[in-house]
Amino acid sequence: MAAEFGRLRKGAVNTTVAAVVVAALAASQAPGVTTDGAGRKVTTGTQPSPDAPAADSATGNSPYYTDLPPLKSPNPAPSAGTTVTPAAGEAGIPATVLDAYKKAAASLRASKPGCNLPWELLAAIGKVESGQARGGRVDANGTTLSKILGPQLNGVGFANISDTDDGAYDGDSRYDRAVGPMQFIPSTWAWAGRDGNGDGRKDPNNVYDAALAAGHYLCRFGWNLAEPGDLDRAILSYNNSQDYLQLVRRWLDYYRKGTHEIPDGTGTLPTDRSDDAVGANPTPSPTQPASPSAPAGPSSPAKPTTPAKPGGSEPGDGGSGSPKPTPPGTTPTPTDTVDHLEDAGTAKLTAMAGGTFTERISARAETESGKAVAKVRVRFTITGDTDATFSTGEKYAAVLTDSTGKAVAPALRAGEDTGEFTVRATVVGRTVAGLDYTATVTERAADTLARTTDAALTCVPGGEFAERVEVKATYKGAVADKVAATATLITAADDPAENDKGPYFKDADGKPVRTLTGLKTDDKGLLELPKLYADDTTGTFLLRIATAGGATLTVELKVAAAETSPEPTPSEEPEESASPSA
Repeated sequence: MAAEFGRLRKGAVNTTVAAVVVAALAASQAPGVTTDGAGRKVTTGTQPSPDAPAADSATGNSPYYTDLPPLKSPNPAPSAGTTVTPAAGEAGIPATVLDAYKKAAASLRASKPGCNLPWELLAAIGKVESGQARGGRVDANGTTLSKILGPQLNGVGFANISDTDDGAYDGDSRYDRAVGPMQFIPSTWAWAGRDGNGDGRKDPNNVYDAALAAGHYLCRFGWNLAEPGDLDRAILSYNNSQDYLQLVRRWLDYYRKGTHEIPDGTGTLPTDRSDDAVGANPTPSPTQPASPSAPAGPSSPAKPTTPAKPGGSEPGDGGSGSPKPTPPGTTPTPTDTVDHLEDAGTAKLTAMAGGTFTERISARAETESGKAVAKVRVRFTITGDTDATFSTGEKYAAVLTDSTGKAVAPALRAGEDTGEFTVRATVVGRTVAGLDYTATVTERAADTLARTTDAALTCVPGGEFAERVEVKATYKGAVADKVAATATLITAADDPAENDKGPYFKDADGKPVRTLTGLKTDDKGLLELPKLYADDTTGTFLLRIATAGGATLTVELKVAAAETSPEPTPSEEPEESASPSA
């Protein structure tokens, strides 16, 4: 049976407090609605448009949860073996849901960078719309364990939107209902839906699909969400209510201060809704008490006061070494059966700075008996002081295990920072020990150096060399760019000590230097040395260039006096012949 939103009436005290808080938040004003160049209605400020059709919003202006953020700032993530308290569950975001928000924001950064969509905005809307998919009750693919449906939009206390999908998404062939963790109405989902988890489907009940669709919806008019005005317009386009705007803003600010990941299914269930004052009869659901007056407590199977523990050593407590407990009458998900992660044959991880690691990290999810577990989401996270990323440009990646239980991370891409860093593999939605992989980034290197010309390098004593020395560096036949190099005028081929006579370079003050450090090849692998000069010593001298990786090249320099041409010998004048006698 599909689970609908519970519709609990707030007590008089709660109603008064919420009204006072929301009223204090609602301070901005705007002139109303204008039409942009494409004929779309947009608000020119932060006030909702009184004449904007409900069907033009993502949710059809459906009811939303009004629970306010905790008064205290988010606490650090609870450690393994500790109970996820209600306060921690309220502040944290379930693992798969959080992964979906971050993945969607990363996708929008690539496709619509000018939108500047923060993942925290998706989290704020997801909190207000569905309580983070009802506390993260999703499977490893990100699909809700039961449908999340808003009330019938039949005009009784809500908008009047007749059925547009023949009940395909909401199961209602008379009226539309908001569907899924981001509460899209079917008519909006028809054009806004996206495939966020790559399974070839656009499912509003899947948090990956819904989060990506929400991101594109918020960015659809070219708004820059880094600008407060555009941010407000985008939120109001999702649900046309000033109270909604202020509430989403509150959660956005809260999550920006920091939050933490909690296991799937351990988030707190929201209780207060914007339609609690509506006089419609509440519709019971499997996860909410049937009566508004029914007490909530540990004895209620619908809403436990203490969510499941993320870890521990006692049998059956959901920690490492024991299956995660599931409610009676339900079938454990594959994630629930995971006991540990094993390395799936990852070879040594080494790459040169700026390069791509040829080896990829593989992890296998297994039960306690060592049986492979398919369809489990494994998150790979780069940690440590490094600028390395995955090929996606991100520091994390979530991958579904295949039929053999194996998840293969995207290729690692080295940055410029050298040294070791760690990639940690964890099971999304399950607290078991992580698996750490060590990766090493070495400095850029070259294995071959060659001059770019074969022109002789000669100079007269006290003069300067007309030709500059230029070399090209390669590594395994490819251009070796940004490779560190040194150049030294050495004493002899078998004596690399710096020569104290002969050719030299000049430093910034014009003084002779015979060793240059801090050199680097350019993007084409080329390195041109500064101009060389000669002192008064004549002879043949050696310049040795060396790079990281062991490539060396020795170049001959000759200093010799200029050759002089011999003075021409005056030719003897011919003797005058005797003139004939008369």
